[in-house]
Amino acid sequence: KEREAKILRLYFGLEGQEPMTLEEIGSLLGITRERVRQIKEKALARLRHVSRARALESFLF
Repeated sequence: KEREAKILRLYFGLEGQEPMTLEEIGSLLGITRERVRQIKEKALARLRHVSRARALESFLF
């Protein structure tokens, strides 16, 4: 999912910038830091599942 991928890119600094905090990402996307955390955790769980990791790979790199 695009929103999950964007949050991971921002959180880990994969868009050529410093990693952002949950609060910073929340402000940017107009959601709470808790919601950012929930989405981040869900996305990481998806990446841990190998078959789904391949589907998300194109969004991350």
